[in-house]
Amino acid sequence: MKNIYLLLLLLPVLTISLSSCATGGSFLAHNATNVELSESNFKFVARNLEGYSKAEYIIGISYSSGFTANTLAFVRTGGSAKLYDDAIKNLWDNFRKDYGDTEGKNLLLANVRYDTDILNLLLYTQTELFIHADVIEFDE
Repeated sequence: MKNIYLLLLLLPVLTISLSSCATGGSFLAHNATNVELSESNFKFVARNLEGYSKAEYIIGISYSSGFTANTLAFVRTGGSAKLYDDAIKNLWDNFRKDYGDTEGKNLLLANVRYDTDILNLLLYTQTELFIHADVIEFDE
C-alpha cells in the first residue's frame, strides 16, 4: 500500500519532468537536384551571403551533431523552433535588400554551409544558426 502512495506521488512529478520541449530545429529531407554547371549560362550574383536565426531556452541543453542543432529544454523564451527555416528566410531577405527582388529570376543556392554557435549555461541555453551560400542566376 505504501508503494502505491509513493507511485501516485511520483507519477505527476515524472510526467511534468519528462514533458518538456525538444527540437531539432531542422527538417532534413534529402531532396537534391544535381545541376551540371558545364555551360556558360549562369553567373554568380552574390557570394558568401548570410542568413541567421537564434533561439533561447531555460532549463535545457543544446548540442550539435553533424549539421543539425538540437535542443532539449523546458521552455523556449525567445526565437523560433524553426531555426533552419528562419535562417534561409533571413538569407533571402538579405539578398533582396542588397540585390533586389527575386521574382521571375532563375536563382540557385550553391556552396551552402551551416554553422552553429551554442551557449549552455546552468539554467539557460542559446542556439544560433548561420547559413552561408553563394547565389547563382541562370540565363533564360
